[in-house]
Amino acid sequence: MNKKKVLIIDDDARNIFALSATLKSKSYECVSSQGAPEALDLLKTDIEIDAILIDMMMPEMDGYEAIPLIKALENRKETLVLAVTAQAMVGDKEKCLQAGADGYISKPIDVDQLLLLLDKKR
Repeated sequence: MNKKKVLIIDDDARNIFALSATLKSKSYECVSSQGAPEALDLLKTDIEIDAILIDMMMPEMDGYEAIPLIKALENRKETLVLAVTAQAMVGDKEKCLQAGADGYISKPIDVDQLLLLLDKKR
């Protein structure tokens, strides 16, 4: 079985480090980007990415703006995109899903919930 490759998009290097370490310990391969514009450039290539974890609150371009752009890429229409946010207010999940995310997880991240979302069949 091939390892799933996850792209982590987050402007905070500590979050990238923690998520990468957690996912690598669960046999996921991780690549990262500290901003949505950089991630979009990467996603326009033919690099294999099985899932994307995107922080919703970033400077320059937030997840709400980036997700529709990711989903508009012909080679990424079926890629699993999970919104990751510290915002856990009523309506935030719906707002993330409305932006095009396939799932939502709030910080601090529940690893078991994250693994369930990542294993979701597309």
